[in-house]
Amino acid sequence: MSTGCLTLRGGLDARYPLTVLLAGLLHKGAGMADIINFRQARKAKVRADKEQAAAANRAKFGRTKPERQASLQEEARLERQLKGARRELGKDETE
Repeated sequence: MSTGCLTLRGGLDARYPLTVLLAGLLHKGAGMADIINFRQARKAKVRADKEQAAAANRAKFGRTKPERQASLQEEARLERQLKGARRELGKDETE
């Protein structure tokens, strides 16, 4: 006797919500399928993509403002030290 439902591969019928059907297809051969919420899955993917972009930006622009300032001060100190240790004067400098 037929119940009048469309039976899909794996024994699922058309009365099941789409999320249950797709979850069953994603878990091939699993006994019970995990129900997934597409809205939550979409938002989780967006969050993961943003986190990946943030990680790339941290690698690209990873120094903090104090680190950049310390680096600039160190470069200025080395330039002053080099300028003070010169043996010859430049063309535009007088004795």
